[in-house]
Amino acid sequence: MNVFTDTDHLPDFKNAVITIGSFDGVHEGHRKIIDKVVHIAKQTEGESVLITFHPHPRQIVFPQDDPVKILSTTLEKIHLLSSTGLDNLVIVSFTVEMSQMHPDEYIESFLMRKFKPKYIVIGYDHRFGQNRLGNIDYLHWHSKRFQYQVVEIPKTDVDAVVVSSSKIRNELLKCNLPAANNLLGHPYLIAGKVIGGNKIGQSIGFPTANIEIDDKNKLILPNGIYSVYVTYDNEKYQGMLYIGNRPVVKDDDKLTIEVNIFDFSSSIYGAILAIDVIEFLRDDIAFDTLDALRTQLIKDEEHARQSLGEYEAQLAQRKNSSKSVAVVILNYNGIEHLKTFLPSVVECTPNHQIYVADNASTDKSISWVQENYPDVAIISLPQNYGFAEGYNRALQQLNEEYFVLLNSDVETTPFWLDKMMELTADPEVAAVQPKILSYKDKTSFEYAGASGGFVDALFYPFCRGRMFLTIEKDEGQYNNKREIFWASGACMLVNADLFRKLGGFDKDYFAHFEEIDFCWRLHKAGYKVMVNPEAVVYHLGGGTLNYDSSHKTYLNFRNSLYTISKNEFLLNLIWVLPFRVLTDLLFVIYRLLTGKINHSLAILKAYVFFIFNIPALFYKRMQYNEKIDSIKLDDAPNTDGVFHGSILWTYFAMNRKTFRKL
Repeated sequence: MNVFTDTDHLPDFKNAVITIGSFDGVHEGHRKIIDKVVHIAKQTEGESVLITFHPHPRQIVFPQDDPVKILSTTLEKIHLLSSTGLDNLVIVSFTVEMSQMHPDEYIESFLMRKFKPKYIVIGYDHRFGQNRLGNIDYLHWHSKRFQYQVVEIPKTDVDAVVVSSSKIRNELLKCNLPAANNLLGHPYLIAGKVIGGNKIGQSIGFPTANIEIDDKNKLILPNGIYSVYVTYDNEKYQGMLYIGNRPVVKDDDKLTIEVNIFDFSSSIYGAILAIDVIEFLRDDIAFDTLDALRTQLIKDEEHARQSLGEYEAQLAQRKNSSKSVAVVILNYNGIEHLKTFLPSVVECTPNHQIYVADNASTDKSISWVQENYPDVAIISLPQNYGFAEGYNRALQQLNEEYFVLLNSDVETTPFWLDKMMELTADPEVAAVQPKILSYKDKTSFEYAGASGGFVDALFYPFCRGRMFLTIEKDEGQYNNKREIFWASGACMLVNADLFRKLGGFDKDYFAHFEEIDFCWRLHKAGYKVMVNPEAVVYHLGGGTLNYDSSHKTYLNFRNSLYTISKNEFLLNLIWVLPFRVLTDLLFVIYRLLTGKINHSLAILKAYVFFIFNIPALFYKRMQYNEKIDSIKLDDAPNTDGVFHGSILWTYFAMNRKTFRKL
């Protein structure tokens, strides 16, 4: 990460993607914003730039107010941001003159002249310029003139940043380090230069490094002893931190911050130390003699080592309990897709094994993978089994705890899999999908899954972001994590054990609707299917069958009827199937009227095959119900994700074309 402090001598950033803010503490809320900036920069082959200010603008704009106690000084901020993947950090000297700039001048003379951004990632309530008149509307107003795009951070995310910062301060002042560190996403950091002291610690066998903090507004923890890690010259050591007035020294009541580094003897005056504070051990105590102090410090060191040992054990337990994931890409003669999309999967999935399951391709796709990506494992199948049975046979050969079923025409983004895996902390979550956007138009949802799949009372599928052929722009309107009815087969994370126990996909489907059928079984067993829109992928779509293919129409209608017959309550089938016949007949008529005779014939063909297979379907229904009964969490099925109305009536008769209008 490049760090710049002189805004008069900045380089020409390439396709700059910028964000602006204090980023105090660089906590989990900030990381989401930074991840977005880094992601956009990678997608646009640009540079990510974070702009922050020193001193804090409030100290200049409201000098009469009590200054906010900051979580991170500039030095600490640099240390924390260096691990986020940012390309550039620009620290701007905030002055009275800058605070009095008109918003138009701020945009033109500051943002455009110095950064020339292509994207500005900013919160909905961001204010700038004289009297804080500038806001996101100003940025939008000037965007056409200066040819940049504004990416607005949703209100929920911005509010989370503010709330998190306040909570962190409160927990730190209560000495609740575990809670504060959890909110931060990292241990609370104290960084500063080592200065000379009175060497009392050295005289009793506990030499300490006195730390000078370069910002008087830094939030200093309450007086006491803390267990810490100390980073010096890129090496990490255990230690214990003292904050207090050294009551044993009668003539010195100055607040002191000093650290005793275990098993360390080098002279480090003038060095910069980064101290990660792990746990509060005890309050500051007055001692009558140095011997009494030394006796207590022996106990403190023992306590600190124990504290850090327990902390390391917790980290090891988390690491050991991290779940193994197999990312499986089913391939059939897809060399061009693999060339285009596999590089992003490899780059954005560094910690999990990637497999290409090949359905007996006749092109050179497998040899290309082996030559260019030798770490990607190959599963060779003897013939083309289609999507459903192809995955069944491939996944039978794997032992990971979770599978990701990923189409070969999907581009992934940084942390896509980590974000999906976050939801598996809930043991009832059996499947997760990301937000699926269009590869051809990355501002729009993609047909196959969008931001989560749903069904209506007649079990017609639709998505948040896609209803029939109406596909919405992604404006953050469906960014909340929530339960859904089905996860898209284009990119679906699934619990491997449940996949096996529920019989996997129905091989008779070949392709299309098999994921809805499987997710319905998960719901009948009481499990949850979720979408996490913080995970984002881009799907080309139509890679196997074109969306306008009559064969796809046949598979969708046939497999939909199969799915209803196998999963719906028997009493409900009495009315659901007749209504489906009537509504599907409307589709036949509609296709005829629009000149798509092949699609009408495909629907009729689907019904013929369905009728001839009714006995086999009910036998299969009995088999699947036995599997469901063996693992179900509750007698009552999970019905989340079902719209208890008609999507046909809502869409065509009531003219409600988007999910938000349901």
